[in-house]
Amino acid sequence: MHTRRAFLKDTSKFSLAAMLLPPENLFSGNKIFSPGVQLYTLRDDMKKDAIGTLKKLASLGIKQIETAHSEKGYYYGFKPKEIKKICSDLKMVLRSAHIHLNQQWPQNLNDATEAGVEYLICSSIDIAAQTVDSYKKVSDRFNDAGKDCKKRNIKFGYHNHDYEFAVDNGQVLYDVLLDNTDPTLVHMELDLGWVIYSKKDPLDYFRKYPGRFPLWHLKDIAVNGEQQQSTVLGTGILNVKRMFDYAQLSGLKYYFIEQEDYTSTPLDCMKKNMAYLKKIRV
Repeated sequence: MHTRRAFLKDTSKFSLAAMLLPPENLFSGNKIFSPGVQLYTLRDDMKKDAIGTLKKLASLGIKQIETAHSEKGYYYGFKPKEIKKICSDLKMVLRSAHIHLNQQWPQNLNDATEAGVEYLICSSIDIAAQTVDSYKKVSDRFNDAGKDCKKRNIKFGYHNHDYEFAVDNGQVLYDVLLDNTDPTLVHMELDLGWVIYSKKDPLDYFRKYPGRFPLWHLKDIAVNGEQQQSTVLGTGILNVKRMFDYAQLSGLKYYFIEQEDYTSTPLDCMKKNMAYLKKIRV
């Protein structure tokens, strides 16, 4: 899989048995069709023609935009206010921005304020060690970042990959983050693809930590032997409709389609992703 963090090679198929259980706290048929996209999905297109790419996304019905780091910075060579206006002119909302929680944090926070994003998401962590103690320290950093963001009327959050689901001293490290961060300060963006890649069930997290996941990365995973890669929604092992049945329990407010591998062009894949979501009527 072509990702920001390379997939491990020694994998096995994920069991969907748990997803066959009766749903709890259903979304009661309410539609939340305000689809978003994580722009890493169209990373090369954004590099070549950011405005043109955003126009094409708008024409597909994309409503929410989440930025990612690029060779031209977090906002693709635009000033934060510029990309906010570009999205607004296209009837889209620059809802969320991925950043790194590093020495540029003050500038990242200032830029996010100018961009007018609702969520500022730490896209990954440079962890000293895969231990409970290290993740408790990261939790403290997240709580502090959440306080900084709250002063700007921004919500701070964290986006997982796979490594957070490692176990130390009998504890899943992602659970350590959830247990040691303030839910009012740290809002989790659950990458559903990385969760099932790690042989975990997102529904278990919705049940154990209800309301903690206002953002999702909607990512499907295809399995071919021991190889796994991101794929068009509805063609992999993620039961997408089932996920939306639990949207209320999750606390879902916005979701961003993210596809990292393609059998055709990213834009063509996005057309198929949107068609699938309309088909299942989410």
